[in-house]
Amino acid sequence: MATHEHSAHGDGRSLNRLAFSATTHCLTGCAIGEILGMVMGTALGWSNGATIAASIALAFLFGYSLTSLPLLRAGLGLRRTAPLAFASDTLSITTMEIVDTLIVVLIPGALAAGLDEPLFWGSLAVALLIAGACAFPVNRRLLARGKGHAVVHQYHHAH
Repeated sequence: MATHEHSAHGDGRSLNRLAFSATTHCLTGCAIGEILGMVMGTALGWSNGATIAASIALAFLFGYSLTSLPLLRAGLGLRRTAPLAFASDTLSITTMEIVDTLIVVLIPGALAAGLDEPLFWGSLAVALLIAGACAFPVNRRLLARGKGHAVVHQYHHAH
């Protein structure tokens, strides 16, 4: 039985393709922040808790920034941009951060690995890929309901 998927924007792209695009977008911001936080914490000898907290905070910062910058460049003010970024990215980033943090914490020795060790980079890569896979169905469901990145895309198409 074939399933009919609606394009959220009438441009012919499938819901799966839009969800993949939204997930990749969020994963990019999460990865930048997560890696930067882990590198900083490891290089500066921070505790595991401080390193994880910095990674999570930076993942949200970069995730929201990647959504906000194009909107700001398009002339939207921060008052309009911030709620759009929060609405489009919060659930996806939260999902990714929960999953990738748990994976890194559960991989033996990952948090103790140095920047020059394959375990450091490999654990981050594996954690981020699994986190992205977990966020895909979240983003797909949000898009199907006209939420998540659909909020930003609808705004772009309306203006």
